[in-house]
Formats: sequence, structure tokens, C-alpha cells
Amino acid sequence: MLHPSLPSWLRSVHHDGSETYLSNPYPALGETVRLRLRTGVDAPVQAVFVRTAPDGEQAITRMTPGPVQPPVRWWEADLPVTEPTVHYRFVLRAEDGVWWLTAAGPTFYDPLDSSDFRLLADYRSPAWLADAVFYQIFPDRFANGDPSNDPRGHEFTYRGAGPQTYPWGTLPPADAPFPLVFYGGDLDGIVARLGYLQDLGVNALYLNPIFPAHSNHRYDVVDYERVDPLLGGDEALIRLRRALDERGMRYILDIVPNHCGYGHPWFQRAREDPLSPEAQFFTFTRHPDEYVSWLGVWTLPKLNYRSQELRRRMYAGPDGVFRRWLRPPFSADGWRIDVANMLARSGPAQLGLEVAREIRRAVKETRPDAYLMGEHFYDATDQLQGDCWDGVMNYLGFFKPLRHWLSGFRQFVWGQGEVITSPGPWPTQAMAAAWQAHLGAIPWAVALQQYNVVGSHDTPRIRSVVAGNDALHRLAVAVQMTFPGVPALYYGDEIGLTDRPPLGSRDCMVWDEGRWNRSLRDFYRRLVHLRRGSAALQRGGFQILAVEQDMLAYQREHPGGRVLVVAQRSASPRPAGPLPVAHGGLADGARLRELFTGQEATVANGALPLPELPQGATVWIEG
Repeated sequence: MLHPSLPSWLRSVHHDGSETYLSNPYPALGETVRLRLRTGVDAPVQAVFVRTAPDGEQAITRMTPGPVQPPVRWWEADLPVTEPTVHYRFVLRAEDGVWWLTAAGPTFYDPLDSSDFRLLADYRSPAWLADAVFYQIFPDRFANGDPSNDPRGHEFTYRGAGPQTYPWGTLPPADAPFPLVFYGGDLDGIVARLGYLQDLGVNALYLNPIFPAHSNHRYDVVDYERVDPLLGGDEALIRLRRALDERGMRYILDIVPNHCGYGHPWFQRAREDPLSPEAQFFTFTRHPDEYVSWLGVWTLPKLNYRSQELRRRMYAGPDGVFRRWLRPPFSADGWRIDVANMLARSGPAQLGLEVAREIRRAVKETRPDAYLMGEHFYDATDQLQGDCWDGVMNYLGFFKPLRHWLSGFRQFVWGQGEVITSPGPWPTQAMAAAWQAHLGAIPWAVALQQYNVVGSHDTPRIRSVVAGNDALHRLAVAVQMTFPGVPALYYGDEIGLTDRPPLGSRDCMVWDEGRWNRSLRDFYRRLVHLRRGSAALQRGGFQILAVEQDMLAYQREHPGGRVLVVAQRSASPRPAGPLPVAHGGLADGARLRELFTGQEATVANGALPLPELPQGATVWIEG
């Protein structure tokens, strides 16, 4: 993406952290890595330098002109990996001035270090993430495998009422308390439907909380040490683990380390005895009934990580909660951290980064290939530098810009009535700039681990976001499956589920195939299998090639292949015409085939001749 005041030839200058541009994207400390930079063969570049800052002092290395492979020229240099994180940028001396290139893009000024390319030494990504496609399941609403464990009303009470199980797919009474509405979904229901998921192509599950709680969502956990009997108990999770192993699939659990439920024994002991160890797990402003809680919700007292004993029980000790569920017989493949942006932060006690690093250490000691993913709706870049989470639910860096581009900007604040909205959808340039800024703010190895969603249990379903527009729904999914990171489906989106008041995005999964959007499900299935079989989509670089009023084109580039995506949002077709691609390194004569239509096109005169493009996305594969 290019700032309008920069010369057009800079569009051909590209580098990212992928295998095309680094001899080893995962080097060991002390190793020397070969860097490559691509420029247009006709770019007026006279010399290129790599700027680093070993031990805080600037160093400049002149790059060597490499092969000329029209339409590009390559530049090369060695990069010693002498620090845990190596920052680098490029300085280009050209006939028309001096220009800089960082991970955030080209500039006409010496940029900030925060936008540098970053290479992590001795960093080990969970290898299984490369071809992972996740499927998120809200357990109570997916499938009922054992009606004998359905809530009957006596298991717990919430404000004097007990849980109620309603017939699958029916709406609850208008006066039913939201947390007490159950449908009987459980872990055995998931086991029974693994064949459906395997046919779809997904190979990893993210389960919303499964520990005992006093609600259907279970974010008010009352026991971190066992599986909720209403979901089948510990034995059901063991059965799920075995069934997943038989199919070569994985799963991660959802944990709430920021707060617990009012009924948790820790909190009850803390209220009963201000001198107990558990009293230090919370922050009381007036004992026992005034305390710090999650956003003021009294049922969710916030945990206080100034307590070393709390840290020991949660993760630091040999039997800490985070460690226990990663071990046999449960053998979870990782964790999703609820409200990771708020964890261990409370007024003057800002311990978030410290605790996140300690959790990472405990998790990776217990299971080095575990995936540690955080919930974060905002700027998570300080937690995405390789020493905290492997990735986050990528709302701000991926989905929000896409959503704003498709349906307009919308921002609300929890507990406040005012909603900020835009008069129309975002300009394409805004989405492109947001994506580039967030990709440029984190190491490439971490960008490939971001958990990319187009909806979740906390947001409207994508089909509701686009007001039922099938073409825009498919556009969103095509972009999700081809963007850098790990794609993650939300249960039921693939068959066309929409939000239904009062259940919203947490409605029951539909198992009556006559009610499915079969064509949409086939579309998902095709993209999932493409993603899992493509090195370019798993590990390839990323370059935005074109930005138009209603269209954006980008490529994923890898030595083993190339995928080019064109997203067109307008209801009016984009007229047939050339798409310039020479600045992306595509040579004349390169042949591309569109995934869904089978149409073929050959690059000529530096451009790909595109047919008329209706609303939606096209996916072009080289070769």
C-alpha cells in the first residue's frame, strides 16, 4: 500500500518475514540469515542498505544487487542474529531521493523503531498451527449427546432461580433469565458430530468454557479443577480427547484467569475470613461485600495477581490450573485467555505483561507445542512480541477493518448507551491501512499465529453483519481463509445461521439438513481444503496489490506457489479490465486459475486481465 505523496515505483519494493525474503524465518541465536528485498527492475534505485541497531547503536549494511528476473530485481544482505529480537529496516537511495521501508510500508522520513521488521531468535511456533483451521463451539448450543445430564433446575441457583433446559432450537420465554437458559448441549454431542466437522475440513476446536459455573456461558467459573457435570464431566472430556486423536484433530480450552464466579470457594472463603490466603486473591474495598469486579458486575469478582499464592495455584505451581489440563488424560492443545487485555490490571497494579509472560513460561514448560491465544478487542501489540501470547482473537487487526469496509463503522462501550457509527462503509484505503499497520507492528512469526475471526459468541454473526447478503458473506470468508494467520470458523456460520433475538449469535446449531444453505457450506468446505493444502496461505508473505473505491487485491507469495485474492464489495460489477501485478513480481506469461469458476488468465504487459467481477471475492491460484 502506498501513500499518495510517494513515488509510484515504491509499489514494487517489498519485503516481509516469509521464506521468500528470509533464508530462515525461525533462526537460532547466533545464526546469520540471508535477507532479500524485491524492487521493480526499472525502479530508479541506486543502492539499498539494511539499518539495524545492535545493542542500541545504529549499524548500516550495504545490500548486494542480486539476480534480475523481470519484472523484478533482487537485493541481498546477511543479517547476524545477535539479539533475542532483531530490528531492521531498509534505506533506499534512488535518483529521486532517499526512502525507507519498514513493516508498516514505505516512508519519506526516518521511521520509528516500532514499525521495524522484527526477527525472533530461538522462537518456536506450534508446528501444527500451520495447517490448522479452527471451529469455535459454544458447548450448550452445539449438540446434545446425552440428555440425562441436561440441567433440571436443582444444580445451582442464580438470584433464587435454577437453570432450565428448553427444547432444542426453541426460543425461551421473554422473562427467562439469560444465564439460566440451557439447551443441553454437551461434550458427547461434540464427539457425535466430529464426522461432520472432519468432512467440513476443520481440524482444531476452540471450546467456550467447560468448567462448572452458574450460567450457560460459564465465564463465572466456580471450579477450575473439573469439567462441568452438565457437559458430561471429566470422563466426557477424556472421550472427546480420544475421539479427536483418532481423527488427527486438536482442541483448546477457554479459561477465565481475570475473574471467577461469585460462588467460587476461593471467593467464599475470602468473604468469610479476611485473614485467609484466599482473601489476598481479591481486592476488597470494604470487606466482605464491596470488592473489585469485572466491569462492576458483582457476580464476577476480579482476581488479584499481587498474590503469589494465586499465581502458584493458577499457573506457577507444578499442579497449577494452566498446567493440569495440558497433561494426560485431558491433553488439551492450548488455551484461549478470556479478556486478556484486562488480565492482572487494576488501577495502580498494572501486572498484565508480567503475568502473561509467566503464564507463557508455565504453559510452554508443560507443553511446548501448546497454542496460547488471548481475547483482545483492542491494540494487543505489546502482548504480541513473542514473549506473551502466541496470538489473539484478531478483531482489531483483521475483522473490524473488514467489517467497517463491508457495513460501516460501529463502536460501542460496555455499559454505555451511546454507539458511534459512520454514515457509510469505510473507504478501501482505510481497511488496507489498518491491516498494514497491525501486521507491521508485530513480528511476522507472530502474525502467522493470529486467530482470525469474522464472528464469535461475542459479536453478531457475519451473515447478520452483511444483512443476509450471500455474496458479501462469501467475500468475508474468502478473505478470512486467505489472510495471514489462523482462520477460525464460528459454529453454524457455514450453513447460514443468523442472529435471532434474544439468543443473538448463541442460537442452537441446526442439524436438520433441509434447513442448511448447502451451497454456502460447500463454499466453506472448498476454502477450508484450499487453506489446508496451500503453503502460500499457510506461510506465504502478504502484499496489497491494488486499492480501488470498492475493490482490494492482495497476494500471498511463497516459493511453492502464489495466491491472489480480489475482493469486490459493490453490487455493481467491476468492469472487465487489467489488474496491474508487475509490482507484485508476477512476470508476463504467468498463468492463474480462479478457484470457483475455473477461469484462466495470463499476465501480459505487467497486468492480469480480469473478467467482469460481480460482488464477492475471486481467488486466483498460480500454476
